[in-house]
Amino acid sequence: MFAVGLTGGIGSGKSTVADLFAVRGVPLVDTDLIAHRITAPQGIAMPQIAAEFGDSFVASDGSLDRARMRTLVFSDDGARKRLEGITHPLIRAETEREQREAHGPYVIVVVPLLVESGSWTSRVNRVLTVDCSVETQISRVMRRNAFSREQVLAIIARQATREARLAAADDVIDNDNVPLDALVAQVDAQHRAYLALAGA
Repeated sequence: MFAVGLTGGIGSGKSTVADLFAVRGVPLVDTDLIAHRITAPQGIAMPQIAAEFGDSFVASDGSLDRARMRTLVFSDDGARKRLEGITHPLIRAETEREQREAHGPYVIVVVPLLVESGSWTSRVNRVLTVDCSVETQISRVMRRNAFSREQVLAIIARQATREARLAAADDVIDNDNVPLDALVAQVDAQHRAYLALAGA
């Protein structure tokens, strides 16, 4: 099935754009949701994570202790790579399964770290980037997550730059404080283009 990789930095509005495609009957495969599912209680990644990092990284309900793990991987690149070594193959397998089972004119695969992962561009037909300024990202995430400016900047520093995401994009949706009707119009235009490319 024709696949579009949807990406954007934290606070860019990827979820809003993805939801607008879903309303138009496009199935979504969200790698963030898959990542949460495999690290939930009884998640398929949890036995390996517990074996690798110890029970102190497992919450009382059997899920990943996200706050503790976030603190570790932000300060230790080796730990981040060990975690990714466990989760990324599982996320990839689940993503491919969901893509195969999707029903619709084409499929949107939501991949926040599409540019950073390197292999995604060869696994989708088009890359769609949701773009906004760094200052817009910061203000949105501070408001949404109650993070400090420094916390948001630390997350942004771990992600691909705005320029790198734009360079990787086949298509771009501008979500830099645009009104909702303008955002909807952009999604409609991309939807029509993808229907044509998918032969739907």
